[in-house]
Amino acid sequence: MAVAARNYQQGSSVELDDIDRGLLRMLTENSRRTNNSLAEELGIAPSTCLARLNALRSAGVIRRFTLEIDPEVLGHALEALIFVKIRPGARHLMSSFAEEMRAKQGVTQLFFLGGADDFLIHVAVRDSKDVRQFVLDNLSANPAVATTQTSLVFEHSQGAVPWL
Repeated sequence: MAVAARNYQQGSSVELDDIDRGLLRMLTENSRRTNNSLAEELGIAPSTCLARLNALRSAGVIRRFTLEIDPEVLGHALEALIFVKIRPGARHLMSSFAEEMRAKQGVTQLFFLGGADDFLIHVAVRDSKDVRQFVLDNLSANPAVATTQTSLVFEHSQGAVPWL
């Protein structure tokens, strides 16, 4: 079944057919592909391909097109995951903490978690000294933070998109 963009509501799921899934798979691999090359590979008319793409965007299936940058090429050879627990008395500061962390130099991703930890901060920095300084300056000195735990990333790669 094709994407039902007009009936889409926040939080509801959208049914995708093989063409929609193929289009999403190809765009996941390379979002810069031309409409004509996508249509050709899918075996559909370019106008149909464009209509499908627009429906997927309107339905909220495609949120944005992004760029993946290799942090090592830019001098950020070390990636780390920093787990953060917020003090029980500082729960009201969670939104401002998240906003502040998203704006910090080196933060590539921020996750708000359920479970033992409250946040996971993914950073890309030059070296271990930078990780240490990030934790000291932004987390240990932050009165809302109870504890942190840092894990170094040895390798980072994208997995397959299982729902396509």
